[in-house]
Amino acid sequence: MRLPSALLLAAMVCGCGPAQPPAPTVPSGADRLTLWPATFEQLPGWQQDAAAAALPALLKSCERFVRLPLDRSIGLDGLGGVAGDWYGPCSAAGKVAPGDHGAARSYFEQWFAPHQASNNGNPDGLFTGYFEPEIRGSKHRQGRFTVPIHGKPTDAVNIDLGRFRSEWQGEQLVGRLNGGRLDPYPSRADIEAGAVEGKAPVLLWTDDAVDLHIMHIQGSGRVRLDDGSVVRLGVAGSNGHKFVGVGRVLKEQGRLDDLSMPAIRAWLKAHPADAAAVLAKNPRYIFYAANAGEGPVGTEGVALTAERSLAVDQKFIPLGLPLWLDTVDPAGKPLRRVMVAQDTGSAIKGPVRGDFFWGFGEAAFDQAGRMKSRGHYYLLLPRQRSPRLAAAG
Repeated sequence: MRLPSALLLAAMVCGCGPAQPPAPTVPSGADRLTLWPATFEQLPGWQQDAAAAALPALLKSCERFVRLPLDRSIGLDGLGGVAGDWYGPCSAAGKVAPGDHGAARSYFEQWFAPHQASNNGNPDGLFTGYFEPEIRGSKHRQGRFTVPIHGKPTDAVNIDLGRFRSEWQGEQLVGRLNGGRLDPYPSRADIEAGAVEGKAPVLLWTDDAVDLHIMHIQGSGRVRLDDGSVVRLGVAGSNGHKFVGVGRVLKEQGRLDDLSMPAIRAWLKAHPADAAAVLAKNPRYIFYAANAGEGPVGTEGVALTAERSLAVDQKFIPLGLPLWLDTVDPAGKPLRRVMVAQDTGSAIKGPVRGDFFWGFGEAAFDQAGRMKSRGHYYLLLPRQRSPRLAAAG
């Protein structure tokens, strides 16, 4: 999921809100999360948010926190403290009455302290959107249902590079053993040509390669079967290749200027003879598994909540952390609310970068496909964090 974009790295000072810290001296082009303490009064639109709507998402993350060892660090270098620091906030969250937005704001003010996030002192970031698509499918290859939806292959080797060097934390490789050598796993073009036949099970068959590609970009999705039933699929893995946006490909080829997802989908479906070659330019391929949960499951392992879950770069932002988002929607209207970091994406890179989960359906697709907004966010860190780790913020 998620369309890639470059992050702004030049230092700047925000014209409103809290004063910014001086940009640290770092190698040119190196991303670094820097935080500056703020107050809730300084959060744009804080009093207008229906804050109680964020608590169901936060409580899902709390279910994960309370199962962790008390001294388990939350986030890289313990930015979010340790799991034990979340017992109080999580217990209190469950006591806020549903729909009581004033009580919810008081809850956040009592238990959390806002810190404006920046990249080397620059608080400006990019926010895109994603959604849960629904495609047509069948349990059997028949008629128009000829495009396979693959499950995780048995010969894929996943390597967590962070286990070898700390500076590689969060980086992974996916390969295939060839004798005593690890080769890169086959690309999308190779897989579609049969490179995983007999290795990756076919879960279902669909009738539209374009719609399946969009589901690969979004991550999870639903498949409405020809018998009327619906199967929800979650991401089980990938081939490890870098994501390449087909919109960028179309623009470079001079075929399309409007790079919104609705426009890209329309072009691909209107040019079926060219679509396959364009889609093959994105070498990344997604493998699936059945998901019996109440919604698409994010990287954190919990079901996402429409308009309250945010995908982030977990090298910088701990999963499960609430934050205050200050951006605009595709129509240019303020989009300011409490979100919870619960997912990641191959194109979501950098300290101030987010992907807004809009939910399910065509309305969500329209919003997600057109969203590309500048903005800021503030991390809501527990006021009572373990002293050794609190200094990290």
